[in-house]
Amino acid sequence: MMPTKTRMMTGNSPLQTLLIATHNSGKLKEYQTLFANLPVQLVSLREQSIDMDVDETGTSFVENAILKARSYSQASQLLTLADDSGLEVDALDGAPGIYSARYGGVKGAAQHQYLLDQLTSVTNEAKRSARFRCVIALCDPQGRMETVDGSVEGQITFAPRGEHGFGYDPLFYLPEYDKTMAELAPSVKNQISHRAVAARALRPILAVWLGNS
Repeated sequence: MMPTKTRMMTGNSPLQTLLIATHNSGKLKEYQTLFANLPVQLVSLREQSIDMDVDETGTSFVENAILKARSYSQASQLLTLADDSGLEVDALDGAPGIYSARYGGVKGAAQHQYLLDQLTSVTNEAKRSARFRCVIALCDPQGRMETVDGSVEGQITFAPRGEHGFGYDPLFYLPEYDKTMAELAPSVKNQISHRAVAARALRPILAVWLGNS
């Protein structure tokens, strides 16, 4: 089924469609909040009937975000946003990095334990510094491209804490909140996350692109 170009009206002006390169409805809602009041209608891959997968063969968050944004923009012929993100641990020379989702070849609690096992010898909290990073790429069907970077600094705990969030959130401690990311209310996390930081950096760029389209 071919993707459709969705347009809605606001006042007398049509909204341009922005494809968010995800099947995750939660991520789509997060971007809808972050880009509120911009003249744009956000849609997901599922809404555009796009089921292709893009091989993330890049060696950095930037390269993978660009690969996805360019591929999905060409497939849909829509202005497209794609992101790539992960956890960087200083004591592990930046690992797991772009391999965060498949680190250790395990998932969930087993992956948490795998990461903690790599840090067994690092007993000084200050030396367990880490950051979540997100790179967002914005691409149009003509190949115009912009990227922005967002991060949030923290430390890796000695054991999981908290019930909210996903991924490494239970291991990521934020000293200024005295909580892990998984202990924060979702409304707070969505304001300070690496994706939120990157999206706020992209917002003025997106506003200019929409104004010129």
